Amino acid sequence: MKNLLVALFTFLAFGSYSYAQEGIPVYFDYLSDNYYLVYPSMAGIGEGGKIRGTIRKQWFNVDEAPSLQTLNAHFRLGDSNSGIGAIVFNDANGYHSQTGVKLTYAHHLKLGGDARYLNQLSFGLSAGLLQSNLDESEFRSVIQDPVITGSNNSVSYGNVDFGMSYSKMEFYAHFAALNILGTGRDLYTAIEFDNLRRYLVSLGYIFGRNEVQIEPSVLFQMTEFTQEKTLDINAKIYKDVNFGRIWGGLSYRRSFDGAQFQTDGTFGEQRLQLITPIVGANVGRFLVSYNYSYQIGDIRFDNGGFHQLTVGYDFGQTERKYDCYCPAAQ
Repeated sequence: MKNLLVALFTFLAFGSYSYAQEGIPVYFDYLSDNYYLVYPSMAGIGEGGKIRGTIRKQWFNVDEAPSLQTLNAHFRLGDSNSGIGAIVFNDANGYHSQTGVKLTYAHHLKLGGDARYLNQLSFGLSAGLLQSNLDESEFRSVIQDPVITGSNNSVSYGNVDFGMSYSKMEFYAHFAALNILGTGRDLYTAIEFDNLRRYLVSLGYIFGRNEVQIEPSVLFQMTEFTQEKTLDINAKIYKDVNFGRIWGGLSYRRSFDGAQFQTDGTFGEQRLQLITPIVGANVGRFLVSYNYSYQIGDIRFDNGGFHQLTVGYDFGQTERKYDCYCPAAQ
């Protein structure tokens, strides 16, 4: 019984951000110079382009544990103020999975200063096509349940994301509204709500202009229908080396909402808390990073954590464009 309660709590506390949502779950890969995966307005933010691929795996010793793979690329269209991008992803969690592709157009407005001064307002719009799958072929019941079809159900549908970004030298701010449209998805027999809108806001600043820089930032996200809210508090440190740049950091995520549980006859409430260290390096035009998320609290599904690897490649920009340490725009 205790294991069942633990699993239920884990679904309520953590699964609400991976299973129940539509689109790409917001984990911590954005800290690997991968903000475009979260904000459409970051497509073509710099002079050149970027490619990023991520692999995430949770609970290696748990069957059908959540896993996520993403691949995205974006770049500026020549000398124009326009950028384009594309994302493909696969997100699996138990018997449920979703795959999708998003195409993005972004426009960047320079607000003042000379060519070496970063002062830019950006807008982005992504249109996505998603496919959700529910595999019931392995479901078994002694008493036949009319809700269980025993088949592999699949539906396709589209949605739209909108984003805004403001960059001024070492300062940046981002906003995104995800899943703006009603999905009309009909994957389950039960009635589904079609409001899966999520809102995200980020702020950050990079201190230091010598060989070492420090970057504190925050990311807030809210799901409109359920009013679930989380806050990421992040800190990264960069150091220039002879082959490029090395960096590391720490992220703390906390939910504003708690999940109730019962153990040994007593009731309690626990909020989602994740600690995520991250390390990475830029070697020439290549990037590689790793982060590990560990859930804090008395009730956990497993003692292990969540592993994520990101690799990337930057192209089309031969030198630093702006007189600032602003990795996302360089």
